[in-house]
Amino acid sequence: MKKYLIPLFALLLFNIGCKSDDDGIVNTETPDPDPGSDVIAQNFMWQAMNLWYFWQGEVNDLSDTRFANDTEFTEFLEQNSDPSDFYFDVLLFEEDRFSFLNENYEELVSNLSGVSKSNGLEFGLVQFSGSEDVFGFVEYVLPDSDASTKEIKRGDIFTRVDGQQLNLGNYIDLLFGDNDTYTLGLADIENGTITDNSTEVSLTKIENQVENPILVAKTLDVGGTKIAYLMYNRFLSNFNEELNAAFGQFVADGATELVLDMRYNPGGSVNTSRLLASMVHSTDTDKLYIRQRWNDKIQVQLSSAQLEDYFASSTGVTAINTLNLSKVYVLATNSSASASELVMNGLAPYVDVVHIGETTRGKNEFSITLVDDPEGSFIYNEDREDEINSENNWGIQPLVGRNENADGFFDYTSGLAPTYVLEEDLANLGILGEPDEPLLARAIEEITGGVSKRSFAVEMPAKSFTSSRIQTPLKDNMYLDKPLNLNK
Repeated sequence: MKKYLIPLFALLLFNIGCKSDDDGIVNTETPDPDPGSDVIAQNFMWQAMNLWYFWQGEVNDLSDTRFANDTEFTEFLEQNSDPSDFYFDVLLFEEDRFSFLNENYEELVSNLSGVSKSNGLEFGLVQFSGSEDVFGFVEYVLPDSDASTKEIKRGDIFTRVDGQQLNLGNYIDLLFGDNDTYTLGLADIENGTITDNSTEVSLTKIENQVENPILVAKTLDVGGTKIAYLMYNRFLSNFNEELNAAFGQFVADGATELVLDMRYNPGGSVNTSRLLASMVHSTDTDKLYIRQRWNDKIQVQLSSAQLEDYFASSTGVTAINTLNLSKVYVLATNSSASASELVMNGLAPYVDVVHIGETTRGKNEFSITLVDDPEGSFIYNEDREDEINSENNWGIQPLVGRNENADGFFDYTSGLAPTYVLEEDLANLGILGEPDEPLLARAIEEITGGVSKRSFAVEMPAKSFTSSRIQTPLKDNMYLDKPLNLNK
């Protein structure tokens, strides 16, 4: 598994402790549970959240002075026998929509690298009007996956799994449960109505399915204008070189415009977002991309150099291939979140970001992976796996900070509103990367200044309430993978 692991904070904060230290975090001594108490996971979660959580100061139960003694602390931990309930119901701030956890940290870390058990079918789920029934629509199919070998494609509709109608009560078990193989029952759309048909497609989830986030990268020639198109579906640092190579091809093709399609991109690596922004706009390392804000305990320990990220001239392996653009066309929807929004916000002080689609998710916080390794300040580090408490496999992914752009703007919890509103149409999703696909066609119209005779009216808006990418351990996480050291 190690070949896929991301070195989250590989050099970070080895000198931070959970106890008072004149050279480290200013913190009162933290409590310890009574020996013999069965609260190993809960204790780890409280200690880690007390140190790192962005809203630590707003959650009374995470206060440094919350407990008078170890016995009181133990009784508090014992009130919730289920670690998951303890995390979500007790420790999280009421405005926190995105922190999550996994009872197996190895699964969590693997998913951060784009490795999961998957059949390769990515889809959205929509609730039927006036009913608890649900239907799905295929957004795209991963190459080299089980789904890529079957008769199913973008735009297909399904209503049933193993003969059962999908509904709000069963879709998680049927589509995202322990069943590695399931059979989808397809349906047709005609005159705004979805009707079941007899076609069935059986799909099987494959272990260690790796997602290349670059689904489509091509240069279109539209009336002599070279338009680069990139369909980018997750920010995965182990594909940084492939991303840079795609921009190298755009440069070689003479592209002068870019359509960056992140309509389904739920986020990922903060550093990869910085590299992508540099490929779009500039390799000037004196230009500020983003600035981090942590809780009060952490913020005072970090220097300006550690808190600030500048545009990059290198991936760390190769020189950045940049288009040096002052305008970019971004396709983004409510499924676009975290690192996708970060690119848009980080570019905004320098670039005219023309946003086509829908208001984005509104996730402006980043997270880190925490495990039961107190001596390592709870930060997951693959080189310290032997130091992780063998009696506790829980991993948590709490929000620990926010990123603001060079203008100081970070408040987009309601999402980033589009310049031009255009929803996807279930009756006409089109082929990704083709000039007549509706969202891309709208961008091309803006680029060329032409007014097409086609209508952009939407017959059946694709209003999904969740998607296959969200129902994974990675969810819509934006994770920080920048090595830092304490300001001594």
